[in-house]
Amino acid sequence: MQKQTDDATIALGVEYDGAAFSGFQRQRDRPSVQAALETAISRVADEPVQIVAAGRTDAGVHATGQVVSFRTGASRPLVAWQRGVNALAGGAVSVLWARAEEARFHARFSAVARRYAYVFVESEAPPALLRGKVCWSRQRLDAAAMHAAAQALLGEQDFTSFRAAGCQSRSPFRCVQAASVQRHEDRVVFDIQANAFLLRMVRNIAGALQEVGRQGQPADYLGRLLQLKNRSAAPRTAPPDGLYLTQVSYPHFAMPNRAPPVF
Repeated sequence: MQKQTDDATIALGVEYDGAAFSGFQRQRDRPSVQAALETAISRVADEPVQIVAAGRTDAGVHATGQVVSFRTGASRPLVAWQRGVNALAGGAVSVLWARAEEARFHARFSAVARRYAYVFVESEAPPALLRGKVCWSRQRLDAAAMHAAAQALLGEQDFTSFRAAGCQSRSPFRCVQAASVQRHEDRVVFDIQANAFLLRMVRNIAGALQEVGRQGQPADYLGRLLQLKNRSAAPRTAPPDGLYLTQVSYPHFAMPNRAPPVF
């Protein structure tokens, strides 16, 4: 196969069903998004390839707008990186697009913002067809109160209260650029964008918002938790099922926000 004189940098837009994997990052003896993609990309490139991702999602977390990048000496049409990888990676992960980037491009370090959506569904019985795709709530949630509570997240703040144990980030500070909660019939969707996120930060916030939605806590609940800077003061972590990485933004391009496919 034809090789390029210099390595090329390729970026891929990816979606995946997190229920099929034990997280994004490669693990020994467990399926991961990284392993599925690297195996398929390496076969298309006819050489070993390692990828980096804009965000390393946890087990069970989905993506409609993940971005990965890699360096390769293989010369391929961009459509080959999409169609070839899709033919080899399995049905739980799909490459949406491929583009050539400058050598300095890095899917993680070049990103300026990430966007997540967390989806609750209200029903008397647990959903069967949406099992693993949403967070089930038997109780009706007060979306307006949840939206009001989420406004306390805006700006650059210390998110220690929503930071999971084991988080390796040097700083608990993150800048939340947008946060909203909206109702879509029996779905309640928490949408949040920030420059970056701490380990399980969105799921921890979603758990606190659910307490507000159940009317077990007032609308200033999240603001008070932020001030405490104490993870043990906050409620349980929401399950991964309802969480989707929907968009990654870069200085020179941004993927469109791709809503979770549960509507």
